[in-house]
Amino acid sequence: MRVELKRAIYAENDAQASEIHEGLRARSIFTVNVLGSPGAGKTSLITRLAERLGADAPLAVIEGDVASDIDTRALRALGIDAYQIETGGDCHLNAPMIKAILSRMKMDDGSWLFIENIGNLICPAEFVIGEDLKIVVASVAEGSDKPYKYPAAFARSAAVVLTKPDLAEAVGFDEGFFRSGLASVAPKAPIFPLNGKTGEGAEPLAAWLREARHSA
Repeated sequence: MRVELKRAIYAENDAQASEIHEGLRARSIFTVNVLGSPGAGKTSLITRLAERLGADAPLAVIEGDVASDIDTRALRALGIDAYQIETGGDCHLNAPMIKAILSRMKMDDGSWLFIENIGNLICPAEFVIGEDLKIVVASVAEGSDKPYKYPAAFARSAAVVLTKPDLAEAVGFDEGFFRSGLASVAPKAPIFPLNGKTGEGAEPLAAWLREARHSA
C-alpha cells in the first residue's frame, strides 16, 4: 500500500507560501527565490544586484544555509540588510521557515526581498516559499549539462544566471549544449551572463527584474 505523505507535506507548505506571498504583495514587496549549487555564485549575484536595485528601493536578503552565517555576515559588512536561516541539515528552505524569519524582520513597504536558498539543484526546486519568481544560478565551472541533469530547477525558474563566464574556455564549457538543454525545459527563460567579481552583466539582469516587478 502506498501512502501519499509528500502530497500532504506540499499542501501544507503551499498554503503557507500563498499566505506569505499575499502578505508581501500587499506591502508591494517583490520577492526573488535564488536557486543554485554550492559555489555557483548566488551571494555574489545578490551583492551585485543590491548595488543596482538598492538605489530603486530598500533591499533585504534571507540567507539559507545548512550551517554557518558566513554569507550573512559578509552581506552585512557591505551594508546589506541580511537575515540568516540555518536548517541544521535540511536541503531546502520551506514556507514555515520563511514565515518564522519574516516575523523577526523589519522591511519597508516597497522593498526588494532576495532569498538565497540552500546550495542544491534538487530539493529547493520542489518548494514554493512565497516568492514572486525563481531564478537559477549556474556556473560554467559546473559544466554545460546542468539543465539536462536537473530539469526541474531550470523549468521552474523564470531566468538563468550564468556565472564565471571568464572561465568558460578554461573549463571547456559548451554554451550551445547548455542553451539547447535549457530550451528543452524552459524555452522562454532568458540567460544572463554575469561576472560576480567585476559585476559585468549585472545591469541587464537588474533591468529584467525591474520589468518583471512592474509587470507583476
